[in-house]
Amino acid sequence: KFYEYKQYKKGLKAADQILKKFPEHGETLAMKGLFLNHMDRKEEAHDFVRKGLRFDLKSHICWHVYGLLHRSDKNYGEALKCYNQALKFDKDNMQILQDYSLLQIQMRNYEAFNESRLRLLNLRHNNQRYWIGLAISYHLLENYEIAEKVLKAYVDTLKEKPGPMNFEHSEMLLYHNLIIEESGKFDKALEHLESIENDICDRRSWKEKRAFFLLKLERYQEAKIAYEDLIADNPDCYDYYNGLLLASQINTNELSSEQREKVIEICQEMATKYPKSNLLKLLPIEHTADERFKVEVDKYMQAALRKGVPSLFVNLKKLYADPIKEDTIEKLVEEYLQNLKTCNTFTKSSDAGDEIEEPTAYLWTLYLLAQHYDNKRDTTRALKLIDEAIEHTPTLVELYMTKGRILKHGGDLNNAMKVMDEARELDLQDRFINSKCTKYMLRNNQPEEALKTIGLFTRGDAPDPLTDLIDMQCMWYALEEGECYRRQNNLGKALKRFHQIDKHFADITDDQFDFHTYCLRKVTLRAYLSMLRLEDQLRSHPYYFRAAKNAIEIYLYLKDNPKSANGEESQNYENMTEEEIKAAKKAKSKAKKAALKEAKKASPAKEDQSKKKVQDDDPEGEKFLKVEDPLGEAFKFLQPLQILASKRIETHLLGFEYYIQKKKYLLALRALKRAYNIDKENPELHVNIIRFKFEEENEKREPLRDSTEYQTIFKVVNTVLPTILPDNTSLEVYTEEFLARNKGSMSHLLAGSNALLQINPDNKQEVTNLLMNSIKDEFLSTRTLKVIIQVICMYFSFSIRLFTIYLIL
Repeated sequence: KFYEYKQYKKGLKAADQILKKFPEHGETLAMKGLFLNHMDRKEEAHDFVRKGLRFDLKSHICWHVYGLLHRSDKNYGEALKCYNQALKFDKDNMQILQDYSLLQIQMRNYEAFNESRLRLLNLRHNNQRYWIGLAISYHLLENYEIAEKVLKAYVDTLKEKPGPMNFEHSEMLLYHNLIIEESGKFDKALEHLESIENDICDRRSWKEKRAFFLLKLERYQEAKIAYEDLIADNPDCYDYYNGLLLASQINTNELSSEQREKVIEICQEMATKYPKSNLLKLLPIEHTADERFKVEVDKYMQAALRKGVPSLFVNLKKLYADPIKEDTIEKLVEEYLQNLKTCNTFTKSSDAGDEIEEPTAYLWTLYLLAQHYDNKRDTTRALKLIDEAIEHTPTLVELYMTKGRILKHGGDLNNAMKVMDEARELDLQDRFINSKCTKYMLRNNQPEEALKTIGLFTRGDAPDPLTDLIDMQCMWYALEEGECYRRQNNLGKALKRFHQIDKHFADITDDQFDFHTYCLRKVTLRAYLSMLRLEDQLRSHPYYFRAAKNAIEIYLYLKDNPKSANGEESQNYENMTEEEIKAAKKAKSKAKKAALKEAKKASPAKEDQSKKKVQDDDPEGEKFLKVEDPLGEAFKFLQPLQILASKRIETHLLGFEYYIQKKKYLLALRALKRAYNIDKENPELHVNIIRFKFEEENEKREPLRDSTEYQTIFKVVNTVLPTILPDNTSLEVYTEEFLARNKGSMSHLLAGSNALLQINPDNKQEVTNLLMNSIKDEFLSTRTLKVIIQVICMYFSFSIRLFTIYLIL
């Protein structure tokens, strides 16, 4: 009872009273351990539970408690074993069965989950949650027919039918409809949906599903009416218009001239009904071309500039995929700028009736044009325009933010940060600008300043800003700070931040545990199913991908370059005897202990408990640097990417690097093949193909490579490698062809140069001549600051002339 009411201290006192008289009572010992676990005395808790098990090995309570202990430690595999053991001694215990089923769904063991749910229903068939839980278990097993039968059977058991606006009943009916939909029977799903219309509370979802089913069943006229009804509810929803166009049998991916006219006609018809819809002003522009596009975009931009819409460029940006449309927009806005300068109107017209525009129209035109040229990476023109805009209105925050972005794209991170800080100071209450400024500080490698800045918006009662950011799972900050430390070669702190992000994702996975019972109790079944599917794909998130990529690259580097916490090479013991090495290590350890002792003396005797809890025992991330198996740690990050980010070429390039270091040649070749299928012209891939060829040839020369195992490996390599690297082509010719196919790309030129040096280190003069071509104008758009620095770092040792030219660039 004390445990159920979370009165752990009283429970512990009661357990101690029993143990005074019966010190070997196993179940009480186990319960004492459970109370201690909730009081953060985990080691003692495990000791007492294990002692309880020793005295009463056949007690279901002892095994159940041991399972709860493992569950609280997130050790779900061991917890499952304990529950299984507990059920051997009490197979019909409802509480154990419930906990068992929760662990099974958490571990995605759907078949075992289904068995547990069936047992629970057989034991208590009048409980709604057990019926719904069983239906979900069959649904997850894709056994739609039985899932549907279970829900029907439950409805039949109800003595009183639910009222017309009962939320729980409404959600269950919509979930029932979802099961029919996922079975692929759209006609049956539509029939069921129409039969439950009067019982549904969520009218929007009902309407959306009905329109979707009508479209799937090719009942276009009815679907059209259904989507028009939805547009009446929300005239700014893009999906509804897309559905309406599909119902009008218009495929927006391939539009003929007749269909374009039809799209414009539909949009104009809707615009008369909903004149305030911003989307209806933008849609015709997306689907028009040539002179008609010019007329429509001209009308749209003038209205937005007159009104002063800061997000105008963001709205237009999707049109930039078409170079002709981009050019048209540029000419129109340049024309606006000239006309506003000379006659304060958008159009140069002799008509005396033309209205004189407000001064703000000129400001927003400058702002739009600066963003346009920044998108084209014409930094000089963009800066000139944004400076003129700032001179016109020096108090507008958006102008400073855009100037900071232009400078960042131009590679001037220091001035970009300063300008963004000016923007922040214009509005100190704006959290968004504060976060942007923080990010720019981290990009400029100033983590201390960044922490002070972000600290202005963290909780005042937190021991320090970083603690609050970790508690709030602020992943963008941890990611940017980790990359900042990596650039500063402080690999310990960098790894600490990337592991922090990994922990956040692990916590999000663990947090779903509470919803397994909550969602069944509240009957939010569609949301629950969405959550399960989201959790299954969780580590495909871009934040996790970036953190994992950085961590893998650091661990691969650490394999050959062990680092200390300060990012310096670890102590060199090569010229020491064994005794001297031991003495040096002992002295280092002793000095560390002395420093800790001094720090404890310096600290006050009584510390605030909240601050004591969050004390970081490894602020420099030394433990992440001193791992025994860096490749093993790298694989922990790589594995989720191979499952959830298999469509990204970076995953397979990282996989190749890992497998080649492990000398797993077939897996390395598989990674190359998958990367080749995604983008065969990738620069890094080309270098890796050359590298793999040399690795294979070197491996063949090694002694003891005549065994059956290695012969099989070489046989597979000889079969698969020619699909990437033709047998009859020399490596130099292969690289020359690669360079010819990718003219004008600086990154491909750099990769080709790298490959030529791998093929023959004496190719220095040829590589120098090749890189000298990169000064030509055809490489201007791809000659970024990052690539220039790469060239300087890689090739200055053998070409002073090349080094000097690139230093000037």
